[in-house]
Amino acid sequence: MSTYYNTSNDVLRARKAQTTITASGAIGANQAGEELNVATDALVITLPKIETSLIGMEYTIRNTGADGNNIITLSPNAADGISGSIALAASVFSTSGVANKDLVNTKATAISGDFVTLKAVSLTKWFITAGIGIWASQA
Repeated sequence: MSTYYNTSNDVLRARKAQTTITASGAIGANQAGEELNVATDALVITLPKIETSLIGMEYTIRNTGADGNNIITLSPNAADGISGSIALAASVFSTSGVANKDLVNTKATAISGDFVTLKAVSLTKWFITAGIGIWASQA
């Protein structure tokens, strides 16, 4: 019987860049594909304006702070909206993509590891492609 050794570097190539966000501000299109970790309370993260050349860009934003400690606000460009849903045993978040409405990981119910993945799928729409935790749409 033959013995085979796997010498692939696929595990190294498959890793996504990890960036820790420590202050409110805009994330750049050049950060698409990165996983953005937030352990600081009350940050507002502004998403880039979706342009034709940027359709398909994707971000994962993760709460890495202590349970019940972080409110994370994701703010789209004034012309863009966030659509989709995040289902959780305790709640269901759903939004129809109203322009200029923030998506918020609520502080009181925040759990370390809550995350959302957003993908630009049209000129004015971010779609939720994955997520866990309790997130709310701005009223």
